[in-house]
Amino acid sequence: MAKKKVIDLDTYNALDAWAICLHEMWTALRKAGFTTDIALALVMDKDAYPDWILPAKPIEKIGSIDPDEYIVTGK
Repeated sequence: MAKKKVIDLDTYNALDAWAICLHEMWTALRKAGFTTDIALALVMDKDAYPDWILPAKPIEKIGSIDPDEYIVTGK
């Protein structure tokens, strides 16, 4: 099996997230069979996609988890 790439949210800023969303939307539209002209028009139109694709406010990283908190000890 291929190793999965871990995404560190600290390395992405709002511009990176915007570019990634546009790329993913373009790829999905082309895979769904849209022509390049229509896909480009949909990607360029901000009203064409919902907030969950490109949220108004950047996604915040969830606080760090202490791995020792989940250690199960015997009885």
